[in-house]
Amino acid sequence: MTTEGDSTVDLRGDMTVDLTIDTADGTAEAFVSRPESAEHDVPGVLLFPDIFGLRPQIRTMMDRIASWGYVVLAPNVFYRSGTVDDLAPTVDLREPGERDGYIAKVFPLMEGLTSDLSRPDTAAYLNALLTLPGVTGDVGVIGYCMGARLALRAGGDHTDRVATVGGFHGGGLATDESDSPHLSLATTRAAVLLRHADDDPSMPREGMGVIASLARESGVPLDQDVYPGAPHGYSMADTSMYDETAAERHFEDLREHLARRLARHGE
Repeated sequence: MTTEGDSTVDLRGDMTVDLTIDTADGTAEAFVSRPESAEHDVPGVLLFPDIFGLRPQIRTMMDRIASWGYVVLAPNVFYRSGTVDDLAPTVDLREPGERDGYIAKVFPLMEGLTSDLSRPDTAAYLNALLTLPGVTGDVGVIGYCMGARLALRAGGDHTDRVATVGGFHGGGLATDESDSPHLSLATTRAAVLLRHADDDPSMPREGMGVIASLARESGVPLDQDVYPGAPHGYSMADTSMYDETAAERHFEDLREHLARRLARHGE
């Protein structure tokens, strides 16, 4: 089991579904993590996982974030294609060949999750998070890999709810498409934290410049940086792309960002 500052990986950990969420197209399962003790209601954090979906690694990351004083919800964004158990990786993603093979298997699911599907889904996920007992105030939305796109869009679409957005080793955040995730910066009121992988073909420096330019024009507080030497997927300890130094930096940066932007009621 991974703990604070521990890179040990549990490949067969907790896969318990804590919540089911009704959407326009079906039912999405979700993991929920809570702080061990909370004397007051706390802010909520919506976490969008990477392409490998809900699995023990995501549960471990959620538990760590929850320990800082948040209720964390992570949905199965591919619910249209199967349950958490159906879609969970059955290979050791720490082996590069196994990881690459599994990406090829699930890549069509990512391509099929178009913005016209994911946007109403996100509204349902936020509703579910905000109606959980013990959750209050504005929320944070964070995402990893493809989840960073969903997080950016959530900030632009739900300005009355989302106070902060975080994206880590995100890809395709600034494109020429009419629904490019970075365009959400024109409407968001959220502070945005982006921590990119180094020399990531899915997130070139030119795209970072486009993001920075629109954030300046829109008056959006943007904290954007690259972790030197960190590969795409650096935060995921159950894959061959894991970089412990970058992963720990991401936790430090995220913790500080959430603490600055999400009010703690009763403190």
